[in-house]
Amino acid sequence: MTTVPVVIVGAGPTGLTAATLLAQYGVECLLLERWDCVYPQPRAVAVDDEVHRIIARLGLREQFAAASRPHHGLRLLDHDLRVLAEFRRHPQGRHGFPEGSMFDQPELETLLRGNLSRHRTVTVRGDAEVTGLTQDRDGVLVDFTDLATGRHHSVRAQYVLGCDGANSQIRTAICATMTDLKFTQRWLVVDVSTDADLGHWEGVHQVCDPHRAATYMRVAANRHRWEFQLAPGETADDYQHVTALHPLIARWTGELPVERLRILRTAEYTFRAQVADRWRDGRIFLLGDAAHLTPPFVGQGMAAGLRDAMNLAWKLAGVLDGSLPEAVLHTYQIERAPHARSMIKLAKLIGVLMTGGALHRLVRRAALPWLRILPVLTSLIADSQTPALPRSALVVRAQLRRGLPGRLCPNALLDDGRRYDDVAAGRFALVTSTEPSAAQRADVTDTGAVVIHARPGSQLHRWLVRGRAQAVLVRPDGTVLSAGLSLSALVAHLRLLVESARAGQAHNSPG
Repeated sequence: MTTVPVVIVGAGPTGLTAATLLAQYGVECLLLERWDCVYPQPRAVAVDDEVHRIIARLGLREQFAAASRPHHGLRLLDHDLRVLAEFRRHPQGRHGFPEGSMFDQPELETLLRGNLSRHRTVTVRGDAEVTGLTQDRDGVLVDFTDLATGRHHSVRAQYVLGCDGANSQIRTAICATMTDLKFTQRWLVVDVSTDADLGHWEGVHQVCDPHRAATYMRVAANRHRWEFQLAPGETADDYQHVTALHPLIARWTGELPVERLRILRTAEYTFRAQVADRWRDGRIFLLGDAAHLTPPFVGQGMAAGLRDAMNLAWKLAGVLDGSLPEAVLHTYQIERAPHARSMIKLAKLIGVLMTGGALHRLVRRAALPWLRILPVLTSLIADSQTPALPRSALVVRAQLRRGLPGRLCPNALLDDGRRYDDVAAGRFALVTSTEPSAAQRADVTDTGAVVIHARPGSQLHRWLVRGRAQAVLVRPDGTVLSAGLSLSALVAHLRLLVESARAGQAHNSPG
């Protein structure tokens, strides 16, 4: 029987990202996908600079920059398309990328697949439907069927990652259930192509109208996305022809003749807010839409899945090669579930502002003062920075002090012209504002980590000063593990983490 360290179920953006990150650490994976090729319909259309940073980490910095277009942020509009509030995004954020970008999901998936093909440790099988999982203490038996031939196959894996979407078979197999966060709406999603310049603000337009909430954005040079809340009894079939659709989009297209508009697709989606009650069962993990469903109003649906992959991949790779203790895998849901819930709550807030009757009238009178009642959510709307991860075994901070632990270290430009990620290269990093001693450097190097000196006046130095830290220990996913004024204490913390893994290896070795 074939054996492989990791089987990934689902070759959407989350599964492809997880496979690529694991491949970068040399982990062999089998990626099983029910479809035989990239799913052709566009779905996700926006990412922030944190997720752009993940895509660059995969090796697609230049390709994705060429395939995407920066946008200016978010506007809340009233029924007459008058601006109620504006939250701008900057063309270059703290990570070196636009704080907001538009893209075409099939094009991104094509880039991800092409990039993954460079890694010989990953095998991708299309037309493969998983039919069973049998887990024991040492691994998971994965049964699947080749849909093209009807033949049945089995493979044994040490770990399985369920990246198989909202209707996840892996979630069902581990008896996890979705917790409803009380948001369900039916929407019409429309993609239209035209060679005309509609001349609108290059950002996301959210129309706050309880009678017909809507979203508009220019996704590409000639492609535009509209989303409209459906009324009871309406379906996407009612809007298959441009003459039926035109009354909905005419406020944006003006006097443009319908003959210059080409419908690329219309589809009905039910936007939901849900989180799985558990994201892990032994050696089986849930990622992406299998673990959480986010309304699309702040563009964090696909992003959450890529964040899941980034959080889990380095931990799993470390456990597999023995450089990290198995216990670090317990931190995955502890860290990611609260973050996902925060982003879902933000998306719900925008959804309620767009569609709620009483709240809608309140927004029309005083949108910004009302939003300031919720400063954390206001910060998330106005800033691409997402919440810090909560405390865990890999996010160490005092209970009453948040500070830098749990936050992303900026992908700062360094003295030699490289950025932080280029130097850290998926390793632990000690970022310090003081020059470490030779002994401290040797200790860090012995663990496989890298030292990055944040010189006075640099972006990293200013970040440390604002965070009231002399040095930070940064994880391979860019998250700050711990921070403090004592460089020696952080070095000792890193050595303790590595030595615990080595001790575990010795304990588990035969003889």
